[in-house]
Amino acid sequence: MEEFSKYIGLDVHKETIAVSVAEGNGGEVRYLGEIDNTPDAMEKLIKHLRKGGTDLLFCYESGPCGYGIYRQIVDLGWKCKVVATSLIPKKAGDRVKTDRRDSMMLARLLRAGELEAVWVPDGTQEALRDLTRAREDMKHLQRQAKQRLLAFFLRHGKRYSGQSNWTQAHFRWMEGIKFDQPVQQIVMQEYINAVQDGGKRVAGMDREIERVAQASTTWPVIESLMALRGISLLTATTIIAEIGDLTRFASAPQLMAYLGLVPSEHSSGDRVRRGGITKTGNSHVRRVLIESAWTYRHAARKTAAIQRRAECTSEKVQEIAWNAQKRLCGRYRLLETKGKLKVQVCTAVARELAGFIWAVGQAMPLSPNS
Repeated sequence: MEEFSKYIGLDVHKETIAVSVAEGNGGEVRYLGEIDNTPDAMEKLIKHLRKGGTDLLFCYESGPCGYGIYRQIVDLGWKCKVVATSLIPKKAGDRVKTDRRDSMMLARLLRAGELEAVWVPDGTQEALRDLTRAREDMKHLQRQAKQRLLAFFLRHGKRYSGQSNWTQAHFRWMEGIKFDQPVQQIVMQEYINAVQDGGKRVAGMDREIERVAQASTTWPVIESLMALRGISLLTATTIIAEIGDLTRFASAPQLMAYLGLVPSEHSSGDRVRRGGITKTGNSHVRRVLIESAWTYRHAARKTAAIQRRAECTSEKVQEIAWNAQKRLCGRYRLLETKGKLKVQVCTAVARELAGFIWAVGQAMPLSPNS
C-alpha cells in the first residue's frame, strides 16, 4: 500500500466540513476543526496542509454532497477517496456520534487501509446517470398519477370492462364518464391531465436518453449489451451509467456481488445457513436486471428485433448473447419445474444475466478516455 505523510478525514455536510489529520508515521490523530463547505475554504485547507511538501491523501463518505470535493482535490494534484458508508468498520458498542469523532475515525481508518473506495464517475458519466435516474423518477410519478386516477374511479363505482388499461380505448371510455357533481368532473379531468403529462415527460426523457447515449463514448458498449435478450436501450444505458467500465470487476461473481444478487449467508461451525439475496450495491441496475430476466420465460429464439440489434455488434458479442439465451431460458424452465416462486426464478436468472453482461464488457471494454 502506498504511504502518505498525512491522511485527512473529512466529515462533509451541506454547510460545513469537519477535518481531522492522521500522521503517516503512526503518530496521533488530530482534529483540526470545521471549515465552510466551499471551494475557497477547501483550497485554503489544502494550502495549510501541504506545508513542507508533504504527500496528502483525503477521504470522505459518499453521500448527498456528491463528488465536487473529490474533483477539486484531484484537480489540485492530490489524491482522494470517496468511501462506501456501508462498508466503514464500526464498533458495536459505540453509541456516540459527532462530526469530530467521525472525521477522526475516517482519518484513522484511512491510514490503516481499512476503507473501501467507491467508483467515482467523471462529469459526462455522472450526467448520463442523472438522466437515467430522472427518467426513473418521472416514471414513478406517472405510475402514482395512474394509481390515483384508478382509485378515484373505484371509489365512485366506475369500472372499465375492457382488456387493458391506458390504451386508446381506455381513454375513450374515460371521456364518456359523467358525474352528478360538476366538481367531480373537474377532479377526473385533472387526474387524466396528470397521467397524460407524465406520459409526455417520460417519452421526452426516453428521446433524450437515446440521443445522449448514441453521442456518448460508451455507445459501443451500450449497443453491445442490447444484443442480449431483455436488454433494451434504456436498460443498457442504465447499466453503463450506473456501473461504468465493466472491466473494473475482476470476475463475473464480483459483479454479481456488487449488484447484491448473491445469496446472504450466516454460517458458524458445521452449520451453513443461506438466505435471500444481499440487496447491497446498486439497486437501480439490480431492478432493471430482474425486469429483464422475465423475458427468459420463453424458449430461446432470435426474434427479428433481437437479430437487428445483434447485427450491429461483433461476432464475439453475438456468440455471448446467443449462449446467454440458451443458458438462461433453460435455467428459467428448470427452476420453474422445481416449484420455485417466479420472483425467485427471475432473481436467479438476473444473477446469471449479470455474468453475461460482464462477459460482454470484457469483449467491449471502454476506451481509456471514456
